Amino acid sequence: MNEEVNASGWDAIEHAVSKLYGDQEPKHYGTLVSYRLGGNDPLDGISAYRAEQPFPHWHFVTYGFSELYDKELDDAKTSGYGFELTFRLAREDSEEEPPAWALSLLQNMGRYVFRSGNVFRAGDYLDANGPICLGADTQLTALAFVEDPELPAMDTPNGHVQFLQMAGITGSELEAMQAWNTLGVLNACEAYKPSRYMTDLARGCFTEVPVITEMVQNGMERDGSNTGFLYVDQLGWEPPKKRLLSKAPAVLKLGAKQAGIVGKLLAGRIRKGKSLYLSGPGIRVVLEPGEKAGFEDKGEDGVRITLDEASAIEWSQKLQPKEGMVELSAFKGMVLQVVKTYIKDEAGNVVSTIG
Repeated sequence: MNEEVNASGWDAIEHAVSKLYGDQEPKHYGTLVSYRLGGNDPLDGISAYRAEQPFPHWHFVTYGFSELYDKELDDAKTSGYGFELTFRLAREDSEEEPPAWALSLLQNMGRYVFRSGNVFRAGDYLDANGPICLGADTQLTALAFVEDPELPAMDTPNGHVQFLQMAGITGSELEAMQAWNTLGVLNACEAYKPSRYMTDLARGCFTEVPVITEMVQNGMERDGSNTGFLYVDQLGWEPPKKRLLSKAPAVLKLGAKQAGIVGKLLAGRIRKGKSLYLSGPGIRVVLEPGEKAGFEDKGEDGVRITLDEASAIEWSQKLQPKEGMVELSAFKGMVLQVVKTYIKDEAGNVVSTIG
């Protein structure tokens, strides 16, 4: 770095990583054109270190989510977004260079954060709706976030910075995290096969391993679900309509992709006395525990649906990722409609259909 430039934030990251890798010179990938000047890559740089334990892997560390140079934001306690991302990817002994797709994935995470303003925290998850490495034959289609087990949070001249590690997960593992909690599932997998949350595109699904399945099931029954909010892009509401001789029921619409997980979440939320908030395009739905099942359309404030234990169990059993109308015994004036979900690639082409 240019000595005339204040790079105290950058230096703090390098110093933290040097405690792990000493004098190892990482493979570093910088950005030619700054994002602020119209460049495509928001992160100033990504370093990849060769790690050997517990298995050979690349250990990626980002530079750019935190404030690397002069302090610019008003929050003196936090540097930038308050974190940098890391990523551990299984490495073949013959590999001399880290794969380009991993660098692109990290830059894509940067684009998501910089454009949306949403930050990642330990325990978060993100559905990629497809392989995390485009075109790869892998079951890993989502990401989970956990504190890097070897890089503790630190205080820099620009504020606090946490190292968050991404871990590739399967769709089934994602559902288990939603129905229980992210760290519980990750730690169950670590107890079975310690890997420091390493990503291996060739691995199978951990939640198909009987011992892990039992640990997750016990956790869900004991703790319920930590997922209190869920964004559902296929969420809709049609209020009751008067007909000539009858009244059409209200209709709650859900996409098939998320209908199944909503059913599972209800069992882990309502039966534990917790509400579940669903948010979609222009609509909010609150599913809350209560003594008597019912619903209330509150106009601009959204829809409030109350479920007792019996109706929560019924919803959990009947909400499946399959197109169709679902009638509910406790809701005479309301039905559920599950519609097909079309998974599209970056070009907008339908690659798969659910429901």
